[in-house]
Amino acid sequence: MFIAKICCVLCGPNTNLLKQDFLQQKLDERIQLNAYRQLKLPGESIDFCSNDYLGIVTNNLLHHSSDELRSGSTGSRLLAGNYILIEETERFVAKFHRAEAGLMFNSGYDANLGLLSAVPRRGDMVLYDYLSHASIRDGIRLSFAQAFSFLHNDLEDLEKKLKQSHTGSIHQLFVVTESVFSMDGDMAPLNEISALCEKYDALLIVDEAHATGVVGEKGEGLVQELHLEEKCFARVHTFGKACGCHGAIVLSSELLRNYLINFSRPFIYTTALPEASVIAIRTAYEVFPALWAERKHLSWLIDNFQRANISHQKLKGNTPIQVVVIPGNDDAKACADTCQQHNLDVRAILYPTVPKGSERLRIVLHAFNSREELDRLIQLL
Repeated sequence: MFIAKICCVLCGPNTNLLKQDFLQQKLDERIQLNAYRQLKLPGESIDFCSNDYLGIVTNNLLHHSSDELRSGSTGSRLLAGNYILIEETERFVAKFHRAEAGLMFNSGYDANLGLLSAVPRRGDMVLYDYLSHASIRDGIRLSFAQAFSFLHNDLEDLEKKLKQSHTGSIHQLFVVTESVFSMDGDMAPLNEISALCEKYDALLIVDEAHATGVVGEKGEGLVQELHLEEKCFARVHTFGKACGCHGAIVLSSELLRNYLINFSRPFIYTTALPEASVIAIRTAYEVFPALWAERKHLSWLIDNFQRANISHQKLKGNTPIQVVVIPGNDDAKACADTCQQHNLDVRAILYPTVPKGSERLRIVLHAFNSREELDRLIQLL
């Protein structure tokens, strides 16, 4: 009894608070940099922030009855969580993207983590674009492969590193990039990257997260628009952006699908997506290919924003992600705050999310944004 009381005192609230001082120190550093992150609830302001590019969520386009669908899958895919609808939807999505097979993951982050942590092995090398998403970096970090970044969209630097890799005893070489980059809104030169991969016997992996739904005649993505499906070892398409739902899929050969089922820890050790989520994915793939007018209007908004004269540096890009560079966390946040005071939901992207000196406004254009709303934004900038 005496020992239990001592333990209670030692493990009491005051001691726990002392043990968390190191957390507060790191948060204080963020506050000093004006880079402290906080959750915000959505308001009634005009959306120039979300990834709902086609307005599928805003306009509630995924009409389906979930009354008879299970809200939970009850387990992982390898146990109780596999079912007919999820396998049918994997085949349906793979066919749309002209892939041999597909394997669903619970998010785009999980898909990149699951693919890149499982496939590259000790003795392999991964070359990835310097601006690749955190999920790509984290997946590579969890593998046992060597990894080096190449300068963003820099073919000369990529080839230099591909050449260097051939001087050692590398087993397998991988090149990883995004098709549309989430923070710069530009596109990868996939034709040229694919040619380099072929030249140096490297396997190409492309994350199509921000291209799905908006790039290509039917929103198939950049790989299909360029007819590079057979040149890719794997593609990742996510459903939480233009598709307006949740989850992701790795498109690949049947062999790679079977490999991931056996070796991808984020797939093996997590509860599967429920039927309600999967039917939303299936419905999204029935809806977004037909949104011709929405993609046309979105293209008009992009062109007009690109032609506009504003008082800050604007990056070139023909995707819904438009970037206005405002160096310094303080200045970028101040400009975003001004936009929000004028009822425009524009968010600042700050260091350390982006390199110091390239802090920015990440402005996202949507098919539901009107010409008048775009004019208001341009005038304010």
